[in-house]
Amino acid sequence: MSETQVLPTTDEVWAILNKIPDPEIPVISIVELGVVKDLSINGSVILVTITPTYTGCPATKFFENDITEAMKKAGFQEIKITYKYNPAWTTDWMSDESKEKLRVYGIAPPEGKTSDKNFLLGKDPNVGCPQCKSKNTKMISQFGSTACKSLYQCKDCLETFDYFKCI
Repeated sequence: MSETQVLPTTDEVWAILNKIPDPEIPVISIVELGVVKDLSINGSVILVTITPTYTGCPATKFFENDITEAMKKAGFQEIKITYKYNPAWTTDWMSDESKEKLRVYGIAPPEGKTSDKNFLLGKDPNVGCPQCKSKNTKMISQFGSTACKSLYQCKDCLETFDYFKCI
C-alpha cells in the first residue's frame, strides 16, 4: 500500500473477508464458517487471525491464499496471517443463517451443540434430510466428501447427502 492511500477500516476488511467463499463449501464465506477469528490494522499491515476447522485441514492453505489474494486485489499489499488453535474451531461458531445456507445447498447442517456428548455414547444425531426435511435418515459412512462430514441417506426420499458433523 502506498503512503498516499487511505488505510482501510476494520469494517471494510471484514466485508472483503466475508466475500471469500469457503473452498470446500462455496455457499458460505470463511467468515460465516467461523474460521476468521480476528483482524486488526497496524499501520499499513492488515493482521488476520484464523482458526482452521481442524489440524491438518486441507483447506487451510486455501484460506491463507484466498485472504492474501482478496486483500491484494482490494489494493492492500501488507497482509499478515496468523493461526490460533486455542480454543479449537467448533461448529458452534457458525450462525443459524450459515447453517440454513448449508441446508439449502444440500448439506445437512450440524445438529445441536458440541456440549451435547451423546455421540460419545454411540447415539447418532437426529439428522434431517436437506431435500425433504425428513428425520427418517441413516448414516452410510462416518466420512463424507470431507473429513468434517458424514454421508447419510434419507429413507423417505432415498437421497444421499452430506451431514456437517457437530465438531
